[in-house]
Amino acid sequence: MTLRSIAEAAQQIRQKELSPVELVRECLEVIARLDPTLNTFITVTAESALAEARKAEQEIQSGKWRGPLHGIPTGLKDLINTAGIRTTAASAVFRDRIPGEDAEVVKKLKAAGAVFIGKQNLHEFAYGGSSVISHFGPVRNPVNPEFITGGSSGGSAAAVASGMCYAAIGTDTAGSIREPASICGVVGLKPSYGLVSTRGIIPLSQSLDHAGPITRTVEDAAIVLDSIAGNGENYSGGLKAGIHDFVVGVPRKYFYEDLDSEVAAAVEKAIDRLRGLAKAVREAECPINQDRTVFITESRAYHRDKIASSAELYDAETLRRLRTGDPISETAYQNAIAELQRTRQEIAEVFHDVDILITPTIPVPPPRVSDLLNDISKLRATEMLLLRNTRPINVWGLPAISVPCGFTSQGLPIGLQIIGAPGRDCEVLRAAYAFEQRY
Repeated sequence: MTLRSIAEAAQQIRQKELSPVELVRECLEVIARLDPTLNTFITVTAESALAEARKAEQEIQSGKWRGPLHGIPTGLKDLINTAGIRTTAASAVFRDRIPGEDAEVVKKLKAAGAVFIGKQNLHEFAYGGSSVISHFGPVRNPVNPEFITGGSSGGSAAAVASGMCYAAIGTDTAGSIREPASICGVVGLKPSYGLVSTRGIIPLSQSLDHAGPITRTVEDAAIVLDSIAGNGENYSGGLKAGIHDFVVGVPRKYFYEDLDSEVAAAVEKAIDRLRGLAKAVREAECPINQDRTVFITESRAYHRDKIASSAELYDAETLRRLRTGDPISETAYQNAIAELQRTRQEIAEVFHDVDILITPTIPVPPPRVSDLLNDISKLRATEMLLLRNTRPINVWGLPAISVPCGFTSQGLPIGLQIIGAPGRDCEVLRAAYAFEQRY
């Protein structure tokens, strides 16, 4: 099945060659056919999606086209609040929770005319990188359902990859957009910290949480960012300027250590391609802050009262992770916050000599769902390895994107991570687009 991009569909819709109703029906058919196996959705909003599509069609027929997201079927990770539609965070704790107000990102997408097709499965409360822990069951990889999707935005990445929607909004606290995008073979963008509002999104760690798009192409990610960013910048407009003036940095230390051989080979080929596109490629070094005090403390703080009243509703593994924050003092937390701010100031110095950094998105191929569920004691260590290369970027608050760059011998996708200077999301997208066109 050949899947359209948002850019292609938007052009056809604007020219009245394609109906938003037709798009939604196509996506609903794919959901009906594949989701019983992949388990990507918690709630499918078929009736309201068709109603929104009919409204979009009428507006466009009347000459009131709102932009490239108008009439485009879009999914939302199920910790993003939607007024009147349950938002569960994949947990029994919130299984009947119905918000009274949309999240800010939902409001922006509605203003752009996007059609919401449903709420997508995730790792419970976003506290994990596999999406195998969910009150609604594990999410499975559309490339091969025996394997994980990554997480925590696993349902969103799998839905986009399989054609159940054209875009999805995920969240990323340690890699939860980029890691599943890499594993499912799609594009996942973590914008600069604060660029996309997280108001109305169930938090994991407020100092590290980001929201951003998962799409099938880099251009589509830029189109979505145009609508959800808080600064009004036109990211898609400058996408095709090229990177002939860019210096590409390769931080071998930490990010390239102990790589799977197939991942290493694919990323080295990607670096070679970038040599032909950029001004120069050179070694770079980044100071890595691996302290998790802020993350652990903030995730525990949000859940403190809920655990006190209904601990039995949490998955046992999620509860164990949340309780690791119990011994941390307020003083230790405040010291860690101060260190986080220093780290974010220091990382800017790396970009005095380079424009972007290039790393593997994840260092090893994903495991099978059964291997993790059969021995939960291995789960967290496996997830921490999968998230090793993405987690520092949340600490830094930098923009980063994962784009496909190859496949393993088992046919599983491999991702390339492109990281930009503070606030330079436009340059990340330019580099990703240039690579995608050459790839």
